[in-house]
Amino acid sequence: MARLSLRGIRKRFKAVEVLHGIDLDVKDRELIVFVGPSGCGKSTLLRLIAGLDPITEGEFLLNDQRMNDVAPSRRGIAMVFQSYALYPHMNVYENMAFGARLMGLDKAEVEARIAEAARMLRLEALMERRPRELSGGQRQRVAIGRALVRKPQLLLLDEPLSNLDAALRSDVRLEIARLHREIGGTTIYVTHDQVEAMTLADRIVVMNGGRIEQFGSPRELYETPSNVFVANFIGSPRMAMLPVERNDNVLTAPGIGSIAPDRLPQGEERDILLGVRPDGMTVTRDTGGEGFAGTVVYTEYLGDSAFVYVRLGDAAPISVRCAPDADFAPDTPVRLQVLPGRAHYFSRKTSERLAV
Repeated sequence: MARLSLRGIRKRFKAVEVLHGIDLDVKDRELIVFVGPSGCGKSTLLRLIAGLDPITEGEFLLNDQRMNDVAPSRRGIAMVFQSYALYPHMNVYENMAFGARLMGLDKAEVEARIAEAARMLRLEALMERRPRELSGGQRQRVAIGRALVRKPQLLLLDEPLSNLDAALRSDVRLEIARLHREIGGTTIYVTHDQVEAMTLADRIVVMNGGRIEQFGSPRELYETPSNVFVANFIGSPRMAMLPVERNDNVLTAPGIGSIAPDRLPQGEERDILLGVRPDGMTVTRDTGGEGFAGTVVYTEYLGDSAFVYVRLGDAAPISVRCAPDADFAPDTPVRLQVLPGRAHYFSRKTSERLAV
């Protein structure tokens, strides 16, 4: 069992503060993903939890016990690094046994734990190989196995898939999801890839600039992003953002067009940002009328669907998901409509989500 609480966590490197008061509660058996752009502080926060770096201010509690001054080896935490960190002169068995032996376990217990981890990770046929004789995905599984042999309360994974190619990333991601269900422990996973976050997490922590922007389930973050940063970061392709002016029940983008959506934000704010996901719009050839006028930049065919990229005025192109037979040549004049219930609204002043 592992419940995690962070209270006002700050981290400074000399005069530079990189974490600005992190508050977070993680439930037992959850798989939590820290996600955000490079330099946002997610790996630093993971290292503080592991005890590899000291906490400048705040408290870290594990099962209600203060961990700030507890040595890393006594926290009941195991960490898997981005670089695998396997010993090149040891075979798979010896790499997996190393940490368990340091815990002072007897030989029979070490062997039992290694056999269990090897079975879960499908490593039984590789135990005599050395790291140079393994693929990238196999090395990553060995690194995870070495952590599991310690039977930690909390498993930390720091961008474990970043060194793998696309096919291996998908395979190992499925292995991690299966492994989490099988061992039933608490896991914190760090990545900059929002696809990994959406597919793996029970809940996601979106970080930016050393702060938590939003903490919630993948569905909550996708359907109700709390601000413009989260709306743009979660979802691929990213959400389209269009500055509009509200006049009664009409939203107007000067020089582009206007719409009368089925629902509008509460309050009297007139200058707002209209956000729409790629699957929340339709694109048709421009025959005038309601909607936003633009021109096609190009079309991506993806087999089961297509993305049509449209330029509205001088803004960057936005993407619209269409049927796979969509046929729009570059420079074709088109008009975009927002589907009912698919509009998101944000304040232009604060970038915060506006209630509907």
